[in-house]
Amino acid sequence: MSSNDILDMYIYETNTLLEQLENIVLDAEKENTFSQDNVNEIFRIMHTIKGSSAMMEFDTLARVSHRIEDLFFIIRENTMEVVSEANRPALFDLMLHSVDYFREEMEKVEAEQPLNKDVDSFLSNINTLIAKIKGEDSPAEVPPPAAPAAAAPEPPAADVPPAPEPSGEGNPDFPYQLRVFFDDGCGMENLRAYMLVTSIQGFCAEADFLYEPAGVEQDASTAEQIIDNGFLLEFKNAEDREKAIPTVRTSGSVRSYQPHDYAPPPPPPPEPVEKEAPPPVKAASAPAANNTNNANNAQHQKESLISVNLSKLDALSAIVGEIVITESMVTSSPDLKGLHLDAFSKSARQLRKLTDELQDVSMSLRMIPVSNTFQKMNRIVRDMCKKLNKQVKLTLVGENTEVDKTIVDSIGDPIMHMVRNSMDHGIEENAEDRIAAGKNPVGEILLSAQDTGSEVIIQISDDGGGVDDEAVLAKAIRNGIASPDIEYSHKEILNFLMAPGFSTNQQVTEFSGRGVGMDVVKSGVESLGGTVTITSEKGQGMTTIMRIPLTMAIMDGMEVSVGDSIFTIPINNVRSSLKVTKKDILHDSVNGEMVKLMDSYYPVIRAKDFYNLPSGADDVENGILMWLESGDISYCLFVDELLGEHQIVVKPLPSYVNNFDIKSYGITGCSILGDGSISVILDAKGLYAAAHIV
Repeated sequence: MSSNDILDMYIYETNTLLEQLENIVLDAEKENTFSQDNVNEIFRIMHTIKGSSAMMEFDTLARVSHRIEDLFFIIRENTMEVVSEANRPALFDLMLHSVDYFREEMEKVEAEQPLNKDVDSFLSNINTLIAKIKGEDSPAEVPPPAAPAAAAPEPPAADVPPAPEPSGEGNPDFPYQLRVFFDDGCGMENLRAYMLVTSIQGFCAEADFLYEPAGVEQDASTAEQIIDNGFLLEFKNAEDREKAIPTVRTSGSVRSYQPHDYAPPPPPPPEPVEKEAPPPVKAASAPAANNTNNANNAQHQKESLISVNLSKLDALSAIVGEIVITESMVTSSPDLKGLHLDAFSKSARQLRKLTDELQDVSMSLRMIPVSNTFQKMNRIVRDMCKKLNKQVKLTLVGENTEVDKTIVDSIGDPIMHMVRNSMDHGIEENAEDRIAAGKNPVGEILLSAQDTGSEVIIQISDDGGGVDDEAVLAKAIRNGIASPDIEYSHKEILNFLMAPGFSTNQQVTEFSGRGVGMDVVKSGVESLGGTVTITSEKGQGMTTIMRIPLTMAIMDGMEVSVGDSIFTIPINNVRSSLKVTKKDILHDSVNGEMVKLMDSYYPVIRAKDFYNLPSGADDVENGILMWLESGDISYCLFVDELLGEHQIVVKPLPSYVNNFDIKSYGITGCSILGDGSISVILDAKGLYAAAHIV
C-alpha cells in the first residue's frame, strides 16, 4: 500500500471517528451526562486518533488526542460522578471544540497545508478542566510532544502498559485464544488490531489477556505479521473471551475470527518396566465435547465493507452508460429493419435485461444515505440555540433515504442555510410569545427526506412565526425587485425571499443580514436539476421543499419530435400529454396562447417557434401538447409527436456549445439515441423562464 493510500485511509477513518464523536457528545449533552459506554467509546476514539496520528507523524494531533484521552481515562476510572454538575457544560463545550479543531486540521491535511503547531492554549483548556475534575488548584502540566517513532518502538503511555510477549505456541496461563483476520487490503492492520485491544480493555483487566504480535500501536511492521498470521488474543478466563467476541464481530474490517483453546504438549512416554502392563482400558468418547469444539472452530463470517474512490465509481458509471448506448445502437440498427430474426430478438431482450441490471447495480454503488448530512444539522441547531438564547429541538425523518453521492455532497449547504434561516428568522425570540400563541415553548424544526422513486423530496419546516408578507413586500420594493403599483399574490411575495441579495434583517449578524442564503439554496438545488418551493402561514411557520433527482447520470425521459429534431423531457416533469383542437386554444392581449385544463388556464409554448426550427407542425390539431410541471410552474409545450419513454444516459453539452450560453434557452444536456443521433434534454423550468412568460 502506497503512502498516499495510507494517508487517504487515515483521513477517511479519522473523519468517520469525528462524526461518531460529535453525535455522542450532542446526544450526551441532552441528557447532561456521558454513560459509561459513551466514556469507553470516546476513550477508544481518542486512543485511535492518537495512535494513527503518531504513526502519520502529526505530532500536534497526537498530543491533543492523548491529553483528551487522559481526561476520559480519569472519567472512565471514576465514572461521571467525578464531573460535577457545574463542570459538565464545560466538558461538552470542550469536546465539541475538539471536534472542530480536529476537523480544521484534517482539512489542512487533505489540502497538504501545514498544521497548526501552537496548541498550548488548547492543551491548557484541557488541563484546566482536568484540574477542576481532580479538585486541584492549578492545571496539570502539558506533557512534552511525543518523539517521532524510531527504528525501535518507544514505550507506550503510562496508562497503557506494554503487553507481555506471549509464546508462539500459546501460553498455558492464557489458554482461551481468539485469532482475528482482517479484510484483505484494508490497510493499517496494526492500528485496527490495537483498536480491538483498547475496546477489550474496557471490560477486561489488562492483566487478564495478552495479544500477539505486541507493540502494534508503535510498530507499523507488525501489520505484515497480522496479514500473514492474524492477530492473536489470549485470555485467562473463558468468560472474557466470550465478551470479546461481540466486540470483534462488530469491529470494522474484520473478515473472520476463530476461537480455540490452548492444548498442552503430550506428556513424555513412561519409562519401560520389566513386568507386563495391564491391558489398556478403552476410553469412553465424549460427543458433547466434540460438538462444542466444532462450534468453537467455526469461522464467524462478517459482511465486508470497502471504501472506493469516487472517481472509480464515476468511471464505472461512464462505462455503463456507454454500454447502454451501444446496446441501443446494436438493437436499433437500421440494417435490421424489416428482418424477422427470432433468435436475435430473444438475445437482444436478454441483453437489455442484463444491461438494465448492470445499470441498477452501478447506480446503487453511488447511493448513500443522507443521514450524515442530516446529523450535522444537530450541531448547528445546538450552537445557535446557545448563541441566540432559544430553545429549539431538531426532528429528523427519513434519514436513511439514499441519494447519489455527488448530490448528497451538494445538498449540505442548501439544507444548512434553511436550518439557519429557521433558527434565526423562523422561531420566535421569546418563549413567552410562543406560549401566548398557544405553542410549545420549545420550538421545533423538522428535517425530512422521502424517496419517490425518481426524485428525493427534502423538507425543512419550522413552527415559528411564519413569513410577514407586508415586511417582505416592503423590502422587495426598496430593493427595486417589486413595484408598488402591482398587487402581488402570497406565492409571488414568498418568491422574493429567493432573490439574490434579499434579507429582511435590518442589521447584519453572525447568521444573517448579508443577503446570502435563500438565493444560494435556489441556485444550488437548481444546479442539481431540482426545484425549490416555499410555503408559509403567518403565525404557523414556514416550509421549504426541495425536489432533487436521485441521480444525475441516468434518467427516465420522454422523447418527442419537432420536425427532424428530437427532444427529451425528464419524466418527472411530465404531468400528461393531450390532443386539442383550435377552439381549445385561447389568445391573450399580447397574442400569447393559453389552454384550459382542469378549470385552470396554462400558457402554451411552441417548441418549433421558440427554437426557430425549419420544420414542424403549425396546426395544433397536427401535434400534441405536453403538460409540464417544475416546482410551482406549470405550462404546455407543443410538439409534433410523442415517441415514447426511454432510459437515457445524460451527457454534458460540449464546451464550444456552452460558449453560446445555450443553457439559458432551456437546454440542460444531451443524450445519444440508439441510431446514433443526438437528443437534446430540455430543462422544463429553464425553458419556461427563457420564453419570458410571466
